[in-house]
Amino acid sequence: MRIISGTCRGSKLFSPQGRDVRPTSDRIKESVFNILGPRVKKALVLDLFAGTGALGLEALSRGAACAVFVDKSAASCRIIQQNIDHCRFLLQSRVLRLDIFSQPLPLTVTSCSFDLVFVDPPYHKNHVRTLLEKHQISSFLSDDGIVVAEHAAKETLPDTLNGLDIFRQKKYSGTTVSFLTRTQDPA
Repeated sequence: MRIISGTCRGSKLFSPQGRDVRPTSDRIKESVFNILGPRVKKALVLDLFAGTGALGLEALSRGAACAVFVDKSAASCRIIQQNIDHCRFLLQSRVLRLDIFSQPLPLTVTSCSFDLVFVDPPYHKNHVRTLLEKHQISSFLSDDGIVVAEHAAKETLPDTLNGLDIFRQKKYSGTTVSFLTRTQDPA
């Protein structure tokens, strides 16, 4: 696993031993960032279920202003911090150890206006839908912000969910990436 493009292009990222973390493949990551294009520059990024921090770090490498990484695992948070240090993004990064299903998101998260929110939870547990139903992510998403949710292809999401609309989906074998924006008020 590595950073694909930007200032840290080619940097290898640390990842934990075992199967507790399922990093986004380089192929999917490259496709997602090609779709996002210039939106990444100067973006405020929230990386939920961050695992190794690969998505948020890729965004920082491509010019994002800052990233907040959230994961419930102490081991994952240590790996994320190690990757942040390795890529020299210490000043642009913050790591929060938090179980977003049992703990409220802190004010430091909900008071921000994020341009990109990455959601990459374990597959086959409907975590994306549960997260989007539980938290009003649209309330801390910028007006033209995007939620990028990676989930198993068999886990379907409704077109509209808790203030967010799916505007694009891309399938890669057993994985689907859903792109969501704030629901637009009818004119």
